[in-house]
Amino acid sequence: MRLTDWVDAAPAAGVVGPRVLGVVQPVLGALGVADDADVWVIWGEEPEVRWSILAPTIAGLAVVYVRVNVAQEGPRASGKLTRWPRVQVGDLAVEMQGLHRVVATTVEGHVLRGIDETADGIAAFVAAIYAAIDGRQQTTTR
Repeated sequence: MRLTDWVDAAPAAGVVGPRVLGVVQPVLGALGVADDADVWVIWGEEPEVRWSILAPTIAGLAVVYVRVNVAQEGPRASGKLTRWPRVQVGDLAVEMQGLHRVVATTVEGHVLRGIDETADGIAAFVAAIYAAIDGRQQTTTR
């Protein structure tokens, strides 16, 4: 999904507001992530406090860590770019029962797990990462 799609799907108001995006977008840009790129957002257990973005680039995988409310400072974002040969991606596990799909994997230590439509999105995102590691071009947008 594109970053703007994630903004619309935020689990709580203000988690991805203009102030937060004001610190996130420059960090993504500095790491080589295109505007409104395909990304995966990991909301975690407390998205009002912190969440992460995984973004494939030509050079490698950008990971941006977002702190929504740092006391007396406002939002904060920090990131790193891991070159493709060093990116750690686990095996993609898929389970089906009836019409329901469950997918699980790890990317740079982050667990990605989902069912049905979310599972499809994770599978497409991980396929794009595998393609990039192999030097093939693939988009993650479904």
